[in-house]
Amino acid sequence: MAVIAFDGVVLADLSTACELFGLARAADGTAVYEVRVCALTSVVVSTYANLVVPWRLASLRAAHTVLVPGVERLDREIPAGVLRAIRAAVDRGARVASICSGAFVLAATGALDGLKATTHWACAAELARRHPLVDVDPDVLYVDNGRILTSAGAAAGFDLCLHMVRQDLGAERAAAVARAAVMPLERTGGQAQFIAHEHAPGGTTSLSALLEWLEKNLSGDLSLAAIARRAAMSGRSLSRHFRAQVGTTPALWVARARVRRAQRVLETTDHSVERIATDVGFGSATVLRAQFGDVVGTSPQMYRRQFRLRAS
Repeated sequence: MAVIAFDGVVLADLSTACELFGLARAADGTAVYEVRVCALTSVVVSTYANLVVPWRLASLRAAHTVLVPGVERLDREIPAGVLRAIRAAVDRGARVASICSGAFVLAATGALDGLKATTHWACAAELARRHPLVDVDPDVLYVDNGRILTSAGAAAGFDLCLHMVRQDLGAERAAAVARAAVMPLERTGGQAQFIAHEHAPGGTTSLSALLEWLEKNLSGDLSLAAIARRAAMSGRSLSRHFRAQVGTTPALWVARARVRRAQRVLETTDHSVERIATDVGFGSATVLRAQFGDVVGTSPQMYRRQFRLRAS
């Protein structure tokens, strides 16, 4: 199990991989994984500490799994030798996984081209911009493509590592690791529930005023025909402009905006799910629950239990 270190590595991501795989034990109590922290040089510099790394990148040639932690700054250049070593591991069929912004490092090797991937929600759009061949999903905790895996930010690295332990050793051993780490074997929902609430895009695009109007009228009739009338366009023309400028369809944008509004109400009030459904424009609690599950990955009730803001 090779964990790559490089200047600017996120120490929390690196330690997550080391600790989780280090906790895995066989029935007789012996360690299952040999975990090696590997680097291009013997000393790696990070924001909070410098690491003396015992293994070089040659260890990747024999590694069953290669872990790529996040990088502290997205503008930091990763040495070509590190990228070549990761790509060589991918090409020989090793299991290669990234944690958080480590997806940027993995994507720089071309290994994510044509695949679905995730990263921390705050930099998902940048990953998609830099690497248009990667299908970036900002909502999930991790993505498993078989030999190539990626995880979202921070604690999602634990979820990904536990997932790999479960693949390798089964649910019983993975549950033992989860108990030792004092965390659930599986968490409810994806990282969509942690995304900061989005606002209508600003700027001077032709749809800016329309998007602001939609945000203010989420409880009203926002069918394609109604939105097209407001925009003084045909439904087909509106859909084309929406796709080009916003990257999705009017219906999906409205559904997501209504879910975000529902999240805020769930966090700040005791209103029933039925009332919230009406107030945000879904019409029924059934529709709200279905749309909420699609966007956030959990139920309104579960979301409220986790995120309800209480007076201090």
